[in-house]
Order: sequence, then C-alpha cells, then structure tokens
Amino acid sequence: MTENSYLMPSLPHAFGSIGASGIIRSCPEDFFVEELPPCEPDGEGEHVLLKIEKRGDNTEWVARQLSHLAGVPARDVSYAGLKDRHAVTQQWFSIRLAGKPTPDWQTLASDNLKILDCARHRRKLRRGALRGNRFVIRVRELAGDMEQLESQLKQIQQQGFPNYFGEQRFGHNGDNLKNANALFDGSLGRVNRQRRGLYISAARSLLFNHVLAERVRQGSWNQLLLGERVALQGSRSSFHAEEIDATLRTRLDEMDIHPTAPLWGRGENEVTAEAAKLEAAVLTDFVDWQQGLERCGAEMARRALRAPVVDMTWEINPDQMVVSFTLPKGSYATVLLGECLDYSVAV
Repeated sequence: MTENSYLMPSLPHAFGSIGASGIIRSCPEDFFVEELPPCEPDGEGEHVLLKIEKRGDNTEWVARQLSHLAGVPARDVSYAGLKDRHAVTQQWFSIRLAGKPTPDWQTLASDNLKILDCARHRRKLRRGALRGNRFVIRVRELAGDMEQLESQLKQIQQQGFPNYFGEQRFGHNGDNLKNANALFDGSLGRVNRQRRGLYISAARSLLFNHVLAERVRQGSWNQLLLGERVALQGSRSSFHAEEIDATLRTRLDEMDIHPTAPLWGRGENEVTAEAAKLEAAVLTDFVDWQQGLERCGAEMARRALRAPVVDMTWEINPDQMVVSFTLPKGSYATVLLGECLDYSVAV
C-alpha cells in the first residue's frame, strides 16, 4: 500500500469519451428519487410503515422526528436506505409501537415533508430492503455534442452501465478512505460502530472500483471470464462459471446474469482461472487493506459489475435534459449520468 493508495482510481467510461456537460441539483426538485419496496405492507403487526416525501431534509433527521413524535427509542425507527437532502425523495420508514398509541403522523407535515401512506406491518424495515429506486433528474445548462449524448444514452438503456460505487460512498475528499486506512494500521483509535462500518464499507467499495475499472479498460465489464463468479439478476444467488457456453452468453446478453467483482472480507473469493488472475493483479497493492478488512470481520461477498437500467426515457431540449430510469438497489444514478455527461453539482 502506497502513501496515496486510499485515493480513488480513475474510472474509465464504458461508452467512449464524454462530449456533453450540464448542471444537476440546481434545486431539490431537479433530483427526484422514489424507493421501490420489496413487498406490500402486511396490514397488521406492531410496526407502522410510513411512506414520506421529503424535500431538503436528510433521512436521519426525519427518523429523529418520528422517534420523538412516537415516543420510542431511536432504535425502533428504521429505514431501508439513506437519501440525500438535496433532492425530493419518497422513502419508507418503520416505527415499532408495541402497544403504544398511534400518533397523528400528519402533525409532522410541512412544506418540506408529506405523509403519503401509512400501514401496519409485522416486521421491522431492514437496511437494503428495496427492489430499487426510481429517478427523475433534470440537467440544466446542457451543452455539447447532443448526437453523442443521445448515442450514449441509448447504449446505457440497452447495455446497462458499469456498477461503480459513487463518490459519495467515500466521503468528502475521500475522508472515509483515509479513516479506513487509519483503522487498518491502528492509528485511528476508538470509533463507534456506525462510523467503523462506514469506513469498512468505503474500503470494500474502493477495492471493488479498482477491479471494475480494470474490467472496463479491458472491455470485459459486461463479458464473462473463465472462472467467473456469476450473479443472477434480482437475486443474491450466484454460481461459478468453469466454462462459458452459448447458453451463458445468451443469458448475459439478456441481462439475466452478470459478471462480478469482490467486496472483500473473510472467506473464499470463489473465483478461479482468468478471473482470479485479473483480480489478484489489480489488488496486489492492497494486500494490507484486504487483511485489514478480514481482521475487522467483513465477510467476502460479490457485487455485479454492471447495473441494468429499466424504463429509461429522456427528453432533450436546447439547454436542458430530463432523464428518468429505475435502478436496482445499491446502484448510483450519478454514476449513470457520468457515463454520458460531464456534470457539475449546483449545491
């Protein structure tokens, strides 16, 4: 590990150079996100599920307001994922009432917060309990080569895009990675469980991005290598590809399966042959990060190298673009935009 190895790699683009530019998040309404839950509420149980639309507030702040109104500990309020405050977002929260009276949730309503739905449920809402997220994004001050932009949008629509972790995963100026480095070399000192988990996740994401970047450079981010661990779309299941035949290639073309890269931790990496050789070469400078993740108790997992895009549409006007699409959970809308647009953030 070199002195600057915590810095993020250069992330090559899958569909050529970028010829257009624009500005996102000029106002919260320019970045709309709707969570897609994995199932409908049960209609009964000790938990209440609330679908809330918020504008200009972060998820943790809303959770604290719900805890205070319901008179329950913070641990009894949960949500599937964090959503940016610089956006209009619709997301689900669960509150465990366990015999407590149901408060009037509408007392929280304001210009920036709306209660859209309320239902009883038997189980607590867990982190990551989503089918995906629906986005509607407005890009302002659009300029550049519009034909190239259209071409790249069509390629993303048909082929998906490299499933990089977005820069927000790594903290301001890569601070989460710097702290992960300090955690692994023992210089960080005591840190609470939430922060520790944040730094570990950032470190795993960094190693994943390095492997994916090399696969993009080699043109294999959407191809299968011998010895690949193959992920099934929409499932946690995977299998080892000892051989690559016509059936697997067809399933790959149909976006039914995807190549993967490691989220490093303890346990077997479960790749062999060509895939194992590539990953070992990319991560050769990160042996102590791999060992640090293993000491911290992270468990080996795999993540798909590409993200499929569903229901993608766009409208390009002389100086603006509105693009909408649905992504699987854990994939980043800003990464999709970065594959066709040199964007800057207004906020």
